[in-house]
Amino acid sequence: MGAADEVLDVVDREDRVTGQARRGEVYAAGLIHRCVFVLARDERGRVFVHRRTASKLVFPSHYDMFVGGVVGAGESYAGAALREAEEELGVSGLAQPEPLFKFLYEGPGGAWWSYVHEVRCELPVRPQASEVAWHTWLPEEEVARRVEDGSWPWVADGLAAYRRLREFRADGR
Repeated sequence: MGAADEVLDVVDREDRVTGQARRGEVYAAGLIHRCVFVLARDERGRVFVHRRTASKLVFPSHYDMFVGGVVGAGESYAGAALREAEEELGVSGLAQPEPLFKFLYEGPGGAWWSYVHEVRCELPVRPQASEVAWHTWLPEEEVARRVEDGSWPWVADGLAAYRRLREFRADGR
């Protein structure tokens, strides 16, 4: 089964499940679904940054400061956050990512409920080759600089989540 065949919960603007559909159908029809974003930091506090593979259905070959992805049908946000972080980082035994906040992303690529999490990863990473074309750990200041100078094409939803995370942190949370 390919990524486009994965079954997702379709949700409304209040994040209530209204049905289910295959991922390809969800994207083609612009249906609202659920995603998780996990900011992974290493033991030095650096952020895992990567470039997505060219084969991704949404935002191919773009950079992202989050790992994550869609929440499967019947799956919890917490379960998806751990699963996606372990899959994309290529690790097992990761601590449960800490949930921070949720927002409805509406922009390039579609609309989805986005739950932002954070996790510390002190394990050696082996990113999933089908998801990650390139990766590194960057200090927070370097991530902020690259976002502001526009030198890299960032995924639109990750950029929205990153900006909201900075606001969340500026509010003292």
